[in-house]
Amino acid sequence: MRNRLGVLAVAMAVAIPALAQVPITPARPDPNDPDAVLVEELVVTARDRGPAWWTVSDADTTVYVLGAPSLAPKHMEWDRSVFERRLQGARVVILPFQDLHVRVTGALGAAFNMLRLRSGTPFEETLDDATRARFVAARTRLGQPAKRYATKNPLAAGLLLATDYRDRSKLTNSDPTKLIKILAQQAHVPIAQKTYDLGPLMGAVIRTPAGAGRACFDEVLQQVEAGPGVTLSAAKAWAQGEVRGALDNERTYERCIAMVPGAAAFDARTKADQAAAIAKALQTPGHAIAVVPLRPLLAQGGVLDRLRAQGYVVKTPGED
Repeated sequence: MRNRLGVLAVAMAVAIPALAQVPITPARPDPNDPDAVLVEELVVTARDRGPAWWTVSDADTTVYVLGAPSLAPKHMEWDRSVFERRLQGARVVILPFQDLHVRVTGALGAAFNMLRLRSGTPFEETLDDATRARFVAARTRLGQPAKRYATKNPLAAGLLLATDYRDRSKLTNSDPTKLIKILAQQAHVPIAQKTYDLGPLMGAVIRTPAGAGRACFDEVLQQVEAGPGVTLSAAKAWAQGEVRGALDNERTYERCIAMVPGAAAFDARTKADQAAAIAKALQTPGHAIAVVPLRPLLAQGGVLDRLRAQGYVVKTPGED
């Protein structure tokens, strides 16, 4: 049970930071997607070499904000010259949340919910013949047995399959943030990074409508069959400062995970916390660095939109 609890926690951890990654036409936004509509004037190709940076400033302080991909190849190469220059003298490096956990006080409830997700029958036996054949082929390619997906919940099956696919394809939601954290520690620059409790959202998986759960599973299955090509292209665009191309990443089940009860409120909370951390850094003269997932950074109601509403000056990667 502990193993299954840990796997689902990891699956939720990789899903939530990327709730919305693929652009959706503003004229037809997804009502379940909190980041469906971008602030178009902020979507600008970088002038400097390497990934795109935005700045948030007041009279005597600047926070340099790096928009990070929500999914990318592990150990991805990128030009760090601008980052390393800005790291010198930085008072703090603000990172997006990565350290998610299930608090001890909620562990029993999370374990109970996990038991309710378990089944003695492999999930594939609940599928029609055509979908079962596709799923068996997919999990076999990933090196996973049928018992790995012994759950009656299609959303849980989709999350597990997505985690296995990303691991097998060597994709991660931790890079380049993980490297930035190491470099900041080596430079003895303080790090600000929040931790959140996943227990309530894990419990909410079982309350997700069956149709939404099946939509998640179907979309993940399609992505496994398609392979990581879209993500690799988006990562290359990100490394070259091509913001529009970087936003063209796949997000598979992230569109559906947004339908989990409580996910929208959690998304709004993390954006508010990130904006607040940047605003706090602006209270002391000098400069700081912040790393924010790209689409939550640029969406209407996103981190930069919130900071502009508070009166801070926001500049794009195309401005001096």
